[in-house]
Amino acid sequence: SLRSHQSSSSTMKISSLAVVAASLCATHAWVSTPSARRSSSALRVTLDGQEIRAPITPLGNFILVKTKDTLTSTDGGILLPDQAKERPTEGQVLAAGPGKLHPHTGNRIDNPVKEGDSVLYGKFDGVTLTYNDDSCQMIRDDDVMLYYDGVTMNLENVTPCRDYVLIELEKDETETKSGIVVAAGVQKENLPCEGTVYKVGGGRLTSSGDFGKSPVQPGDSVKFKDYAGNDVVIENRAFSLVRMVEILCSTQKADAAVEA
Repeated sequence: SLRSHQSSSSTMKISSLAVVAASLCATHAWVSTPSARRSSSALRVTLDGQEIRAPITPLGNFILVKTKDTLTSTDGGILLPDQAKERPTEGQVLAAGPGKLHPHTGNRIDNPVKEGDSVLYGKFDGVTLTYNDDSCQMIRDDDVMLYYDGVTMNLENVTPCRDYVLIELEKDETETKSGIVVAAGVQKENLPCEGTVYKVGGGRLTSSGDFGKSPVQPGDSVKFKDYAGNDVVIENRAFSLVRMVEILCSTQKADAAVEA
């Protein structure tokens, strides 16, 4: 009888412990479930509407860019799309590959931009895709004309990419029949192809894998090929991004010529 009582008591204790343990497990599961769901939702990645296992990792010299809202305000408060100013597409770098291998030396050529940078690239460059419900482009490092760090472009933070040169166009305004003053570049028959070098990129890639020095320097007056420039407006000043090989001739500053 004593053994039966002890056995019954032990069984009741085990049952009570099991109930407490089950209760604690249930409480813990109930508390952690919302957090787990949020974590799962935060890690969800989609490409063109389909869920994928992990974030995109660009290879080689590819760059994943999120297209920016390119509407800007004029002095009169009117919103104009960038196309009205014939300016390249603007975007923010979401991820960038390590860079391409030089075809002759096999050395790695580092990508000129990194995650978080803002870039300007050609309107029709790259491949369009929808990444995490955002409109994006997969472009190459060669497509980047200019990059900068910050929310908006200014003359202090912009850097021409590699063999691009930032040229400030000559001021040549004309008045339309309605009395509105517009830049000459807006009229197709009068495209500007002269200006003053404002900034230069790191140089053109050579066969040895190095970057050659720019043939022009800030302050030089230059003339470049027709239709070779990519117009961009920075701080209400008209510029053009031109590759170094598209510049036809230059005139050095007077003081530099005297010193030479």
